[in-house]
Amino acid sequence: MTKRSATCRLPSSEATSELAHNIARILVPGDVVLLEGPIGAGKTHFARSLIQSLMDVPEDVPSPTFTLVQTYDVPSGELWHADLYRLSHVDEVEELGLIAAFDDAICLIEWPDKLDDLCPNDALTLRLSLDAEIEDARQAEFVWSAEKWNIRLEGIMP
Repeated sequence: MTKRSATCRLPSSEATSELAHNIARILVPGDVVLLEGPIGAGKTHFARSLIQSLMDVPEDVPSPTFTLVQTYDVPSGELWHADLYRLSHVDEVEELGLIAAFDDAICLIEWPDKLDDLCPNDALTLRLSLDAEIEDARQAEFVWSAEKWNIRLEGIMP
């Protein structure tokens, strides 16, 4: 599979939220979005905005840093938000039930490097990085190889 990518600049946290809302509209059960970037790059902000945009009645969306996984019932099915930062071994991923969720839930995974070889081949990766010039600005790069993302991502990038 050929890797493809698309990059955009997000000048504010509002722009990051808007991108998250746009991505939320194209996700279906079985989709996995891998959120990469350093601490403070906006991974949790992106995930929180995406999750809230899918809820019938938006509610508080806590970071799963300590719980590792938070699940939500959204109109299209179940959504899993995982923060794997604290995992010490890849075997812990299986214990969370995350691998099974890849098949039938929408999954947002922060710190996906902890998945090692368990990372789904058809996942969409979002790499967020800080903008050195503007405080709230970010750079967003999407990377994918699965054909399903080619059409779905058209017109999504700001």
